[in-house]
Amino acid sequence: MNQKFNKAFWEEKYITSTDKWHTGSVTTPIKEYIDQISDKTQDVLIPGLGHGHELYYLSQSGFSNIRGLDFTDIAVKETANSVEDFPLDKVTLGDFFAHTGQYDLIIEQTFFCSLPISSRTAYVDKMYELLKPGGKLVGVLFDCNFATDTPPFGGSKEEYINLFKDKFAINVLETAHNSIKPRAGRELFFIINKQHD
Repeated sequence: MNQKFNKAFWEEKYITSTDKWHTGSVTTPIKEYIDQISDKTQDVLIPGLGHGHELYYLSQSGFSNIRGLDFTDIAVKETANSVEDFPLDKVTLGDFFAHTGQYDLIIEQTFFCSLPISSRTAYVDKMYELLKPGGKLVGVLFDCNFATDTPPFGGSKEEYINLFKDKFAINVLETAHNSIKPRAGRELFFIINKQHD
């Protein structure tokens, strides 16, 4: 699965600072969603952790059962070196498609767009597997396409509806009103629930 965009590919991106979506902090749509969660004991996963800003923000916000997952820790260690109390003990190295566990909430922040388009059905199946009954997948997806054969890969609202509708109840899928400036008008915020066992 995903042999082209493997650990070596992403390590090269991070080493050369050519990962195109590093924002330097947790983005507003994710931050504002996290801010309204009252149950901070939920089991939370952030796949495709990258620099780990979402994991750090969750930790600073008092969440205890959090897990960041990535092929490599190069980028997240860069963040950990620049902030105090980064929860490196909450970082797991490995392949998302081989990961096991059960989560109440999975946060999607530029992981989906990093995968080949051919892996999108497998992504949906794996998210379904990793979520507890009624669990939520929440985050942002690009609402545009990019003329490139390397990540990020975009998509459309219609495509995402067709992709998720069989296994997830789509509660929210709308243009994000609070995107960071470079992504304004090009990003969909979504909340979907695992429909059934």
